[in-house]
Amino acid sequence: MRTSSFFEMTNEELNIKLSSLKEELFNLRFQNKAGQLENPKQITNCKKDIAKVKTIIHQRELGISQEPAKAASKKAAK
Repeated sequence: MRTSSFFEMTNEELNIKLSSLKEELFNLRFQNKAGQLENPKQITNCKKDIAKVKTIIHQRELGISQEPAKAASKKAAK
């Protein structure tokens, strides 16, 4: 995924995405050991996505970047 799409997610969505990516990495590793994985590059891409999500979460904890405003609050402001 593109990094810009991760920046548009809320903290809750990022945590959910992180857990799903970790689960996907587990499954990819399992398939690799069983010899069923067709494209080993998927493991690398999944690891990179996990790193992107963790980086964004850490940036938000440090105050470097901010969580986007929710869609409902945007509509209420207009």
